[in-house]
Amino acid sequence: MSARADVAVVGLGPAGRALAHRSARAGLKVVGVDPNPDRPWASTYAAWVDELPGWLGSGALRVTTPDPHVWAGRTRVLDRAYCVLDNSALLRRLDLDDVRVVPGVAAAISADTVELRDGTEIRAARVVDARGMRPDPALAEQTAFGLVLPDAVADPALGGASCWFMDWRRDNGTAPGDPPSFLYAVPLGNGTVLVEETCLVGRPGLPVDELRRRLEARLANRGVDLSPNLSEERVRFPVQAPRSRSDGFTFGARAGLIHPATGYSVAASLGAADDVVRALTSGQDPAKALWPRKARLVQSLREVGLSALLHLDPPHTAEFFDAFFSLPVERQRAYLSRRADAAGTMRTMWELFRTADPPIRRTLVRVGVRRVSPGRDPGSAG
Repeated sequence: MSARADVAVVGLGPAGRALAHRSARAGLKVVGVDPNPDRPWASTYAAWVDELPGWLGSGALRVTTPDPHVWAGRTRVLDRAYCVLDNSALLRRLDLDDVRVVPGVAAAISADTVELRDGTEIRAARVVDARGMRPDPALAEQTAFGLVLPDAVADPALGGASCWFMDWRRDNGTAPGDPPSFLYAVPLGNGTVLVEETCLVGRPGLPVDELRRRLEARLANRGVDLSPNLSEERVRFPVQAPRSRSDGFTFGARAGLIHPATGYSVAASLGAADDVVRALTSGQDPAKALWPRKARLVQSLREVGLSALLHLDPPHTAEFFDAFFSLPVERQRAYLSRRADAAGTMRTMWELFRTADPPIRRTLVRVGVRRVSPGRDPGSAG
């Protein structure tokens, strides 16, 4: 059996679904392929509000926090709104009414053909591989363990803060030389809060069971009494894309849109969807639209940041983030969110280098000299 289209999107998570939705809205004939296209998304997706594209609208936001907090040696209040996405509303917003949805598992993908395990063959002028990423021992990864608590139960852990974007205090039962992890605590609405112990990056990341032990120790030290049968969230995903090239065009986390120093990718994928759609509708190369030279340079610079995090001595991790979050919000935004702002990213990294303590500066010099390569393609850009 064969189906023909302008675009075939394989993988209908947030990135693939956004691209399929926006492509169909632009008048392209789209086929979407996914083993479980109607399955609800269980992960918690969050973003800086100013990262999200205007077409998304506020209806897809579950909770917005205007003043997220960071603790990295001292408390800082960030003047930048942060939000948790409403997965059900996001699914509805990214409707596939004009997309032919084919349930199935891709067995092989080429530039213009998708072969499914059941023998179905889908042909398209352009095939997009948006299947996300699986854990890989060769890639740096983020791991986390979280619990969903009632507001009143979580209050002692938050200590009056509306949201902890990062809390690096060592009341989680660790010693200064142990691999660090931080508390991420964000309101989910409906009277609940997600509290999560997070290993920002490791190769490999800390085991989830160890993060659970640390979270329970931290909460106990803050006077939080845990009841049984709480909802849990377990996280493990690569923060790098593999270097191998795909025969098809890749999008989303699979294409390297995960920020290598934070693990965030959903907002970047939503924001990049229209760039790719414009290329598809005009007959241009979508890979060049997704990865112009400045975006490739920014990705290389961000990989320096990732390497620095991997090589920092554990006692200096909190100091690194204290230096980063002491920078003006505009400098933070350039590094965290603007994937084609090469000048802004370099300015942020210079300011961080200039203001950081000597041990951090030595690490940045050591990893930076051998890793910056502006002409190199990031990940599997397709």
